[in-house]
Amino acid sequence: MQINGIDHVELYVGDARQAAFYFGTAVGFRLRGQGGPETGLADQRSLLLGQADIRMLLTSGLTAEHPASAYVQRHGDGIAVVALEVDDAAGAYAELVARGATGLTPPRTFTGADAEVVLAEVGGFGDVVHRLVERRGDRRVFLPGAIEELPGVDGDELLAEIDHLAVCVPPGQLDDTVSHYEKVFGFAQIFEEHIEVAGQAMNSKVVQSPSERVTLVLLEPDTGRRPGQIEDFLRWHAGAGVQHLGLRTDDIITAVGALAGRGVRFAGTPAAYYDGLEARVGTVDAPLDRLRELSILVDSDHGGQLLQIFTESMHVRRTLFLELIERRGARTFGSGNIKALYEAKERELAAAGATPAVAAGGVQA
Repeated sequence: MQINGIDHVELYVGDARQAAFYFGTAVGFRLRGQGGPETGLADQRSLLLGQADIRMLLTSGLTAEHPASAYVQRHGDGIAVVALEVDDAAGAYAELVARGATGLTPPRTFTGADAEVVLAEVGGFGDVVHRLVERRGDRRVFLPGAIEELPGVDGDELLAEIDHLAVCVPPGQLDDTVSHYEKVFGFAQIFEEHIEVAGQAMNSKVVQSPSERVTLVLLEPDTGRRPGQIEDFLRWHAGAGVQHLGLRTDDIITAVGALAGRGVRFAGTPAAYYDGLEARVGTVDAPLDRLRELSILVDSDHGGQLLQIFTESMHVRRTLFLELIERRGARTFGSGNIKALYEAKERELAAAGATPAVAAGGVQA
């Protein structure tokens, strides 16, 4: 079994057309296909969006019984399917089930004039499913006979590919989740750390496929400290799920400037964060005034630097959000920014005469 990468992600949403308007108008995705009862997708409406190597399927249930309807009722809008590209979907399905995966949908073949696609599904984490996708023929054809392809529209490819998915799991489930991906999917743990800031703490472990094309950043709250953002997600999402989708870009300054101009709201960064930035991470090959203006963060590891920024959640539950990341050799995920952001907020509030208690609350908010 060879997992070659992420074929696509599928979001279950309350209104696929409304979600597509946001991702299209604000984030720059373009409509690539559509499907519904008229194409054999019973009781659902699906819209396929694309940008460079990123494919995103938005699905709404048309009846209360459809799985998307139940998902949205429980979790709100969110990533329900992480589809994995494999060489042999039927073989991968059998092997995964034999290793202990929960088999959900046996292999099924979709055949068209120029392409054939085999799909199968197994359980992942929480209510998130892994769809196994085998493509033969024209790989640009998404799902022959089910998703009607639409003419492509040229545009700026500001985002290049899915870099990683960050997943929140309930307390006590981190090690079991890591073990599941190691034993069942053949992933390897490549990184771990314990993060403490402002009385909050979390444990993080990163697992990655042998191809290095599928990366999951797993986050678990430390219940020995005061509740924070991970507990908020687990409560609002009603269990484990994808907290954010990391999207790699080759030019984060251009991408953030463009998306902000289209209405995407990014998490702000205290101005004090940039005081001594290069003392923390080394010389940055980017104009610091522009990074400050756009609130772009910088971190470094033994491999180099990374530039990153997070959007505000676009959902009423304040759950799923996006991360834009430009890698300049760094292979980690910017954890050094957590402490730096908190210390910058402390300095900023102290200068304004705020108390430490207010500062802690400000970070969590």
